[in-house]
Amino acid sequence: MFFNSIRWRLQLWYGVILFLVLAGFGFTAYQLESGRQLRRIDGELQRRVNSLAESFRPARPPKRDDRERPPISEPRPERDFPDEPPERIHPPRLFHPGPRQAALFDETDTNGFYFVIRSRDGKELARSTNAPAMTRIPHRMRMGPQPPRTRGIYREMIVSAPPGEIILVGRSMQSELAGLHRVAWRLAGVGGVILIFGLAGGWWLASRAIRPIETISETAVKISAGDLSRRINVADAESELGRLAAVLNSTFARLEAAFAQQQQFTSDAAHELRTPISVMLTQTQSALNRERGAAEYRETIEACERSAQRMRRLIESLLELARLDAGQETMRRTAVDLARIGTDCVEAIRPMASGRGISIQTEFAAAECLGDAERLGQVITNLLANAVHYNKDGGEIKIATRRENEFAVMSVSDTGNGIAPEHLPRVFERFYRADAARTSSQGRTGLGLAISKAIMDAHGGSIEVSSRVGEGTTFTVRLPVS
Repeated sequence: MFFNSIRWRLQLWYGVILFLVLAGFGFTAYQLESGRQLRRIDGELQRRVNSLAESFRPARPPKRDDRERPPISEPRPERDFPDEPPERIHPPRLFHPGPRQAALFDETDTNGFYFVIRSRDGKELARSTNAPAMTRIPHRMRMGPQPPRTRGIYREMIVSAPPGEIILVGRSMQSELAGLHRVAWRLAGVGGVILIFGLAGGWWLASRAIRPIETISETAVKISAGDLSRRINVADAESELGRLAAVLNSTFARLEAAFAQQQQFTSDAAHELRTPISVMLTQTQSALNRERGAAEYRETIEACERSAQRMRRLIESLLELARLDAGQETMRRTAVDLARIGTDCVEAIRPMASGRGISIQTEFAAAECLGDAERLGQVITNLLANAVHYNKDGGEIKIATRRENEFAVMSVSDTGNGIAPEHLPRVFERFYRADAARTSSQGRTGLGLAISKAIMDAHGGSIEVSSRVGEGTTFTVRLPVS
């Protein structure tokens, strides 16, 4: 259970790393202190070994009888030193410590410096009274100083001095070992205190680091429960979690807007469908209340037909929007010219415009792009139909195509009443109608601009609107060339 928590895993890793660092520091400090103590003791041992080596004096050789001397006339044979006994090559030496050497060894101190001296023939020449009973000198040793050795609580140094005497000097390290033991306990205590405070600080830091994640989780739970107005409050917006919270807040805002739009769309669709159904029910109920003539029945059937046609158009528009939203509408990408498509659309709309005395001015320039000619024609036809429907009688419509950098651009302008600035951001919403002039339309679903925008989005293009009240409205379509 604990290992499933990010906080506990962070705390565990932090504790392990902190423990290893403190253990390494404590071990290093202990080794440095131990080495310092050994170097100090070895220096004292070396000083005493040198002093003892100076205490050796050569022994006076015994007097020879003149009769043992060879005659002077006889030549003295050459002697080869290797054939001579060691006593003849290196005469034995005697150990005579002086006051200075005696001052370096306090034989009454059992924990002080002690010495053992052995002659070349293996005999023990001298031993301090405080030397341990088990102190022995190896029989075979190479000439010169030997590395200091540690034997139990004793530190000893052995030197084989020419011509063969061996000097051992040692000292008890009981006090130093006790001091090192105290140092080890101090280091362990200080390390333990630091570890405890470090773990407490690590827990605080981990909790502080995890707190934004907990806030994000709590907010997400509330949003999933249906409260889409919730947002994440993060103090440090520049941190990684702050940026994540900003992205999630933006996502939640879009989600809330999408749900609100979906609810509004459902409500508007139900309202739009309810109106023709109410008309059909009213007409049929009136016709069934009493006997009527053939002309009245015909009028009733025609009214029902008009309502049914309106419902059919609305349902087809809703299905088209659903397919576009789901990406199920296949857009054929071929090379097309907006000017040519615009020409065909103008010819289809011109009779409608002529019925209200509206003139259509064209400024077509080559504007080739990749797209679905049928769907783009649907967008242009819808924009031209809106320009006719919301224009004034005797007004004017201007349609133009051009090439701007890497885009093919088409604009449709009218001389109608225009759209108020507060309504412009919402003209592409489904079932949205800006004002009374635009709600008075009959037989229109209010989905034309929404479908046009969905088609442009599917092409990777855009559709924009600009308007001035009392002067007219301009819709601009941009499509990438490739």
